Amino acid sequence: MRFINVGYNNMVSADKIVALVSFDSAPSKRLVQDSKDSGRAVDCTGGKKTRSVVIMNSGHVILSSLEAEKLAARVSGEKDEEGEE
Repeated sequence: MRFINVGYNNMVSADKIVALVSFDSAPSKRLVQDSKDSGRAVDCTGGKKTRSVVIMNSGHVILSSLEAEKLAARVSGEKDEEGEE
């Protein structure tokens, strides 16, 4: 099992990620609100602005302060600009 850092040393299983989406659109904001209402949202932003949403195969929604592109690079194993995989 491989884990990726979604920010502030919070880790999620890379094998269970269904989608990485930007938080800018109205549908993603609705998804986050519905997840918060049903108790399936996990806030990993550390109090910062939410920039991306990680959708898990369990139905949980992870909020991250990192850009979706940076998370995608970490999932695919590429090095990001800070040298992290």
